[in-house]
Amino acid sequence: MELFGRRAELAVLDGLLARAAHGSGSGLVLWGEPGIGKSALIEYAVAAASNAVVLRCRGTRMESELPFAALHELLWPVVDRLETLAAPQAAALRGALGMSRDQAGRFLVGAAVLSLVSGLARDRPVLVVVDDAQWVDEASAQCLGFLARRVAAEPVVVLLTEHEDPASGPWETLPALAVTGVAEDDARKLVAAAVPGADEALVDRTVRAAGGNPLALQELATLEHGSDDHAPPEVGPRLRRAFRDRAAAMTPPARALLLLATAEDRGDRHLVQRAGAQWGAGSSTWDEVLRSGLIRATGDRLEFRHPLIRAAVYDGASFPDRQAAHRALAAALPGDAVAERAWHLSAAADGPDEEVAALLEEAAEQCLRRSAGPVAVRTLRRAAELSPTSADAGRRLAAAARAAWDGGRAGAARQLLDEAEGLCGERAVVRLSGGLRGLLEFADGIPERAHRYLVYDMAEVPDAVRAIELGTVAVRAAWSAGRPDLQQEALEQVRAVRTDGEDALAELVPVLRNWWSCYDESGEITPASLDLDSRTVGRLGTAAWTLLPPVPLVQAWGIEGGLLDVLRVQAAQLRRRHELAALAMVLAQTAVLDLAAGRWAAAEASAAEGLQLAGEAGADHVAAQCHSCLGLLAAARGDSRAVAEHTTQILEVSVPRGVRALSASAYWHRGRAALFDGRPQEALSDLRCLADPVHEAAHPTFALFAAVDTVEAAVQAGDTGLVEAQVDRMERWAKRTDAPWVRTASHRLRALAHGRTPAAEDSFRAALDGVGADPFEYARLRLLYGEWLRRARRRADARYQLAEAAEIFDRLGAVALRSRALREHALTERPASSRAPGPAAAAGLTAQELRVAALAADRLTNREIAEQLLISPRTVGHHLASVYPKLGITSRAELARIDFAAGLRLRPAD
Repeated sequence: MELFGRRAELAVLDGLLARAAHGSGSGLVLWGEPGIGKSALIEYAVAAASNAVVLRCRGTRMESELPFAALHELLWPVVDRLETLAAPQAAALRGALGMSRDQAGRFLVGAAVLSLVSGLARDRPVLVVVDDAQWVDEASAQCLGFLARRVAAEPVVVLLTEHEDPASGPWETLPALAVTGVAEDDARKLVAAAVPGADEALVDRTVRAAGGNPLALQELATLEHGSDDHAPPEVGPRLRRAFRDRAAAMTPPARALLLLATAEDRGDRHLVQRAGAQWGAGSSTWDEVLRSGLIRATGDRLEFRHPLIRAAVYDGASFPDRQAAHRALAAALPGDAVAERAWHLSAAADGPDEEVAALLEEAAEQCLRRSAGPVAVRTLRRAAELSPTSADAGRRLAAAARAAWDGGRAGAARQLLDEAEGLCGERAVVRLSGGLRGLLEFADGIPERAHRYLVYDMAEVPDAVRAIELGTVAVRAAWSAGRPDLQQEALEQVRAVRTDGEDALAELVPVLRNWWSCYDESGEITPASLDLDSRTVGRLGTAAWTLLPPVPLVQAWGIEGGLLDVLRVQAAQLRRRHELAALAMVLAQTAVLDLAAGRWAAAEASAAEGLQLAGEAGADHVAAQCHSCLGLLAAARGDSRAVAEHTTQILEVSVPRGVRALSASAYWHRGRAALFDGRPQEALSDLRCLADPVHEAAHPTFALFAAVDTVEAAVQAGDTGLVEAQVDRMERWAKRTDAPWVRTASHRLRALAHGRTPAAEDSFRAALDGVGADPFEYARLRLLYGEWLRRARRRADARYQLAEAAEIFDRLGAVALRSRALREHALTERPASSRAPGPAAAAGLTAQELRVAALAADRLTNREIAEQLLISPRTVGHHLASVYPKLGITSRAELARIDFAAGLRLRPAD
């Protein structure tokens, strides 16, 4: 049928399809009330995309509880293309589609769907159509949202229809187009097309009643044609009444069969037939139902002509009739369909019912085993509603809260915990949820408050393993807050946990005590004796992520050893279980270790994925950790703008909540960015905050890491007052831990403290002999040594060190420091005697005088020039005093007019 009054909408669809034909894809959500014409626009797009591969599915109310149901319908026509995918993606998608027992992590499934669709699009454009997206199951919705947000560079269009404004929900970031009613002129044309020869009175009544809704215009005109009732039904209740009246005109067996079809909601014709057979519905009944025009059968599927018909028939039935329909459908289901049976029986329940609640709880457990956390949450909530006692309802709500947290929905978890505590009390919920309140507070709240919750909850949880997990997170929260006293308090609680009969746990407790002993000044613990390559690593790889300390602290002790392997094992386990918030935290820590090992691309990928997961989970602290890793990487690359963006994001979260570890990381990254950009005074202003006990960014661990940067900035800025204290801090830590990186850093700081004296060289060489695995810091050390050698006029030795440093910086992508190394390297070169003198040489300028003059011509002050060239402002003045007579000028203003790029020629005056 012709579309009336849809010129603007059709132009949008035509534009999307045209851009896709040229390789630029997009997603679009068409939303509006039922019957407004969304499906008609979808059909137009399908017809217009004649050269495209079309993949279609429709959301249904019943299948909204079945993970990947919509994805199954969408991809089944191209399931043979699974063989073209990488093995992990193919396995994940087979598991999601029910073709294997493989457990499917949501993000791997999403990546597999994207790869599959992109592969199809290499041959011709792809149109993905999802009608009634409000009923799409959550697992499919996440995958489809993942796909729609990533097709900008592919010839793929993803079209979805929704009843509500998608400003919130799975489609919230996609472009949306509101589909509204048609104008009166177009409405009249539509009625005339639906009922040829309709008189003006019928057209007028229909247009007035329908309010521009195309379905209402067609249905009302059809229903009224030939009717003696001249009172037009209104849109809404009266339109639904019109549909119910059509159903009411059918025989009782046909009405019963129609009600079964509305209650079933998945369009499973065979299930409706089995349930209908219990009520005596035979072939003649089916014929009557299909002749009504309200429903049609295609193969083994049943489809209503429009969702409004389903709603009208179902809502119009009495509650006892709906109960009977759901019970009949539950009885007709196969024995292994636990979830579907549970939901049908819950729809039939008219009050508390422990038997149905227990069945729903069993279904939720199955969902959790399939990593279908969001469905489990809804199922447990419904089980709580049907629970006869407050204790059972609270228990199920607490389990739902835990499932919501594991699934990355912190806000929902908090709300469920509040409801559970209102039913059965705070202490009971602590036991039932495993101390979830403290974990939520740790993830996105105030760390000192999280510490209080967790320490209290240790005594409430029923087993030693969970108590030690909570205690470990409590110590971690205190470390994040920069509170050694609270950290020690929580550590004592961990030590006090009885591990009788828990052999594996008894082995872990000493390790945890050592790891968390950063502020234990008693000296009784010697973590340098730890061996993370021992069997302890294997034990940690299967333990909870909560037992792992933050990577910066492990790095400070120099015992990271096999921790990266442990984290990767943890990440794989969390992916399989679809525990998004925990996975984001592990990815953030993995990124730090990859960054320290020089695997910058891997670090960036892990931090970016962790940031996305943390944002979706509402885990603000984890998101800030990911920003911290990306900020550290940006500083090393010399990208000051990115550093400013990431650190601003960190401080917006960390400062109001008192998360000093995050605030300290932000100030550290800003200081490093300024230092690498040749702004030592600005760098020093940020870096000195880390050791200032009253500052919001004060944190001992990060002050230790920043010591090498602080001393370098202080030396360049001529502020030697800080140097000795920083050297002493590092040497004391080296004696305590004997960590290789700390010994190297101590020699490096001592070399900087020695300045230009010969004693500095011994310290530089000692530092180079003991350098660790971080190639970036190794290159920085060689750069510092090369600069010292150049100032000592040992040009050949300096060239070697500087060239090596520049090569490493180039490989890593550290742009600013590579430029600095190359500038220093250029200053070590002597012009060949046979070479014709250049303009600078002809004027008698040395290489250093030329650099000073060029920077002065760019209007830099003597101090700024000194900072860039690592010389004193007095030396800059001396060089300029030599430059002026050689160039025949007398002032800095004349120097600014000299074009150094054009052979020292004088620029014309303005």
